[in-house]
Amino acid sequence: MVARVPVLNAANGLTLLRLLLVPVFAGSVVVSGMSHAGWRTAACLIFVVASVTDLVDGWIARRFGLVTSVGKVADPIADKALTGAALLLLSWYDRLPWWVTAVILARELGITALRFWVIRHGVIAASRGGKVKTALQILAITWYLWPMPAALAVVGPWIMAAAVLVTVVTGFDYVAQAVRLRRPAR
Repeated sequence: MVARVPVLNAANGLTLLRLLLVPVFAGSVVVSGMSHAGWRTAACLIFVVASVTDLVDGWIARRFGLVTSVGKVADPIADKALTGAALLLLSWYDRLPWWVTAVILARELGITALRFWVIRHGVIAASRGGKVKTALQILAITWYLWPMPAALAVVGPWIMAAAVLVTVVTGFDYVAQAVRLRRPAR
């Protein structure tokens, strides 16, 4: 007999917390106008806390057998909402070129659609490259949000460039995996 995993569990609770933190984070960025150091710091810390919930909720779900269908859908939505809000706001306040936001969001939404396209044939699990991509995006966004002195702020575009490169490369890898999954067996 297979035990049923309750939808209301710690892992899904953290995913819900991340979703709830998105408007709080966005509001903090807007109030800061990306010029008030205190509010930028608050926005950055909210972003980091929300990002950490992504690591923790997945670990809890796997470690304690709390993986649910709701969590499998809600977790990537929460991730895209947080990252998307951050990128859009950074571009809105002219901290990040719009093309960077467009490339990253197009890849994220495209891979999400791709995963649904192949779901009957198999699962495209997060790869090691996908985890590196996520870590680089979080680091880059954090770097842009934190009120850095000018001497350190110049590092942000280099981190974001690495994030964009890994984002694009892993996107092609996921497309190749999807094609292999959809290809009829011979």
